[in-house]
Amino acid sequence: MKTFPTLFAVFIFSSVLACSAALATAKIHPVTGEALAEDQTFIYRELDEFPSFDPQLIESVSEAAVVRDLFEGLFNQTPEGTLTPAMALRWETNDTKNVYTFYLRQNAKWSNGDPVTAHDFVYAWQRLVDPKLASPYSSYMELMSVKNASDIIKGNKPPSTLGVKAIDDFTFQAELSDSLPYFPTMLTHASTMPVPTKVVEKLGDQWTKPGNMVGNGAYVLTQHVINERLVRVRNPFYWNNENTIIDKVITLIINDDNQAFQRYQANEVDKTDVPTGQYKRQKKQRPDETFSNPRLCSYYYAYNMSKAPYNDIRVRKALSYTIDRDIITKNILAAGQIPAYTFTPGSTANFQVPDVDSAKMDQKQRIAKAKELMAEAGYGPDNPLKPTILYNTSEGHKKIAIAISQMWKQSLGVLATLENQEWKTYVNNRQQGNFEIARASWCGDYNEASTFLDVLRSDSDQNHSHYANSTIDRLLSEAKTMSDPNPNYSRIEEIIAEEAAIAPIYHYTNVIMLKPYVKGWPHQNVENRWYSKNIYITAH
Repeated sequence: MKTFPTLFAVFIFSSVLACSAALATAKIHPVTGEALAEDQTFIYRELDEFPSFDPQLIESVSEAAVVRDLFEGLFNQTPEGTLTPAMALRWETNDTKNVYTFYLRQNAKWSNGDPVTAHDFVYAWQRLVDPKLASPYSSYMELMSVKNASDIIKGNKPPSTLGVKAIDDFTFQAELSDSLPYFPTMLTHASTMPVPTKVVEKLGDQWTKPGNMVGNGAYVLTQHVINERLVRVRNPFYWNNENTIIDKVITLIINDDNQAFQRYQANEVDKTDVPTGQYKRQKKQRPDETFSNPRLCSYYYAYNMSKAPYNDIRVRKALSYTIDRDIITKNILAAGQIPAYTFTPGSTANFQVPDVDSAKMDQKQRIAKAKELMAEAGYGPDNPLKPTILYNTSEGHKKIAIAISQMWKQSLGVLATLENQEWKTYVNNRQQGNFEIARASWCGDYNEASTFLDVLRSDSDQNHSHYANSTIDRLLSEAKTMSDPNPNYSRIEEIIAEEAAIAPIYHYTNVIMLKPYVKGWPHQNVENRWYSKNIYITAH
């Protein structure tokens, strides 16, 4: 077995940077010497209500940020995005990289004082693939190539046959169906976090309620007022509680970007999003508070191919070609976003963006081709296409939808209707296929191109477009064991573009307002993995 002791070094480095309780009590940061605020409360804004706090049931970026406070998996990430020990102090793998063994810290406890064991990981991973739970992220275990995951999800084998086991209370082992060298990097994802077996079994779907929830993270959930606020406070049983400074984290649900910004200006919120189109002005006025950081996310429109005419490649390509990405990124968003003609962002580790045909054309050429395709499909002035664009409530999504609908109307005579819905309803309708064209986005679950491309696998539970291509399925399967999978990834992106499987629009930047007294924010982490336990508030 090959051992990886370098995580010990990372752990030691992280510990040096951490803040000791004694020095925090003295209100001086032990590393930087900064004076700390007496009130260590961090308040930030989120756009939408949280459907769940269950690690095996969440599916949004905002939910994951909360779960990272309440639970802790095998690994966390440093501010730069590299692995750092969490529940696993070290790990080993065999030469073929299809068996991974993790040695857990023995001082970790649940917030009720019970020890966190390898059995809790076994239970959580089996729970993720159990058809009875119907997790929206069950396919993640397939992407991880955990043995028997596919058969279990399909109902052909029981969850107990999943390739995981507890060798003893503090040794957890995973057996994979394929060699997967980047497997450990996938283990910071919320769906792989442990859950307290006894509590879940006793309370069922009520186990995540404040007062019921038992976690192993740095914080515990104390209040949840739907569509208003979420409060979590320090967990005294957390293994590294003495090195945590932030005492309380408050999430405010504010559906309007401008209202959120007003509350930021009034010092009621420490972090919020920059309202769409205001980045340049705010950067000039508040240079120390305004940030546009690289982010591993793509914004796109999904076509529902189970409905005509979106099963017609000509219609999809015409609509995609007519979207002027430069206008959206430079004039509407104007915060460093990158026009997208591929699904996978160029910031993805070791990924080489292929030069797809649509990216080689100028906008006039795209529109000319789009008109030809739409006419061939039977649409024109006497028979205009009348799609509905579904998006979740947000001023930014609305502005983009209005712009795209105008582009379609001016160039193709398309008469689009816009429909906005609150987050939970929007997500449910997208999952159920109750849409024609839907605004969508995907943020990498790990830093490798497959995290994007696997969304378009025929059997992916995130493939809401109902797109199916056997060649893509084969290329993705082959890529898992290739020393250099980039040729496969490039070909997949070319097929996506050729068939307009989706309409990529732009690659994100993380555009935020952050008070200058909030320190420790991981601006360089392209996956936007932030942890409240690593933040601190300086005196102000």
